[in-house]
Amino acid sequence: MLQFPEGFLWGVATSAHQFEGPGSNNQWQQWEQQGHVRQGFRCGDTCDWWRNAEGDLDLCRELGLNAIRVSIDWGRIEPVEAEWNHLAVARYRALLESIRFRGMKPMVTLHHFTHPQWFEERGGFLARGSAERFATYADRIVRELSDYCDTWITFNEPNVLAAFGYVFGEFPPGLRNRATEFAKAMISMHRAHSIVYNQIHKEHPNVRVGIASNWVEFQPATDAASDRLLANFYASAFNRSSLQLLTSGAMEFPLNTMVADIPEVIGKIDFFGLNVYNRLHVKAPFNELALRTGGLFVPPEAPQGDRGAELPYGEAYPAAISAAIAEYSRLDVPLYITENGVPDRTDRIRPWVIVQSLARVHECISSGYDVRGYFHWSIIDNFEWSEGWELRFGLYELDLQTRQRRPRPSAAIYRNIIQKNSLSDELLGRFSDPPVTSPPLSAGTS
Repeated sequence: MLQFPEGFLWGVATSAHQFEGPGSNNQWQQWEQQGHVRQGFRCGDTCDWWRNAEGDLDLCRELGLNAIRVSIDWGRIEPVEAEWNHLAVARYRALLESIRFRGMKPMVTLHHFTHPQWFEERGGFLARGSAERFATYADRIVRELSDYCDTWITFNEPNVLAAFGYVFGEFPPGLRNRATEFAKAMISMHRAHSIVYNQIHKEHPNVRVGIASNWVEFQPATDAASDRLLANFYASAFNRSSLQLLTSGAMEFPLNTMVADIPEVIGKIDFFGLNVYNRLHVKAPFNELALRTGGLFVPPEAPQGDRGAELPYGEAYPAAISAAIAEYSRLDVPLYITENGVPDRTDRIRPWVIVQSLARVHECISSGYDVRGYFHWSIIDNFEWSEGWELRFGLYELDLQTRQRRPRPSAAIYRNIIQKNSLSDELLGRFSDPPVTSPPLSAGTS
């Protein structure tokens, strides 16, 4: 049996746009309307949290969770520049009250991939003054909600937002192969983080402020120098950018030649969140398909969840958690696994992912790393950005026609772990090896 420390946070992670439903003026609403989401999906009512998050919060309470991660949609708060939506603020206040009432600790993210359409039209985080504009919004919402939350994440996965927006073209503004813009966006978001960090601590000295970054293991396909160099570049630019900025104020080479340093961000961190899902294999691109995918692929025999509409999601690889924790322990602050999961509508691999990921977390804690919580993505199926409804991450299945929630077997497994604050020998034995079944080529849409 693997026992977790007393007070360990057991949670699920969510985000506003993926759960709330219509009514925001954020850039993803227009992105979807323009047909950029695969198969023409739109978020629609998604999980209907704007009207009734409380029903799913009851499911969280039934699981025994003592924490939940939620986010604020800036587009709801400030749909027009300098015009504040007081009803939206009141709804978020009620949401946090409901979380507290159910005995859970909220961890609130200020920017989870969405911002107002007017901000996007000005150039997003590449525009002059964007960091200060974000800080104005952040200051307003923290003042309004500080009675209910003492743990704030400024940005969710700035590396994903920058990479998918300016390198892979999957997120707004949909640009590709713009390394300079990637670096500039990373610098801007971390500069915004440092401003918000300072202003929050000035008003609320006991509040904790952090960032959540995505970590992917990049495995060279061969020992060829070209594969190893490309894998190392991805690891440097994607995995370590936040770490480098927070410790040195600079990007790693060659990105540091494209942007100025920001020494003001050094040490501006109280905790760090790691979102860890998968491993991608890297083959230096020498053909058209490889160029389009950046040389990233998943071997068909690798354990993996369901495929996306066009490409594999990634190899399910719990060992990535150990690597991420070891690397970011250099910050010398508490760490949280703020997202972990797998797209799997039939639950053929999710139980193994949960058990083996938590075994890695426990191993890291036993080795002396300061890991204080685990947040599974997610409580129910939700709208998965550029993949729409194709990828299902929920412990509970969402029926898009009836809106009913049905527990998958993994919900009972997670409940068992939470109730005992431990991984039992029975679970460790039952889910010691990954399933051998292959993912369907397309998961379908219903």
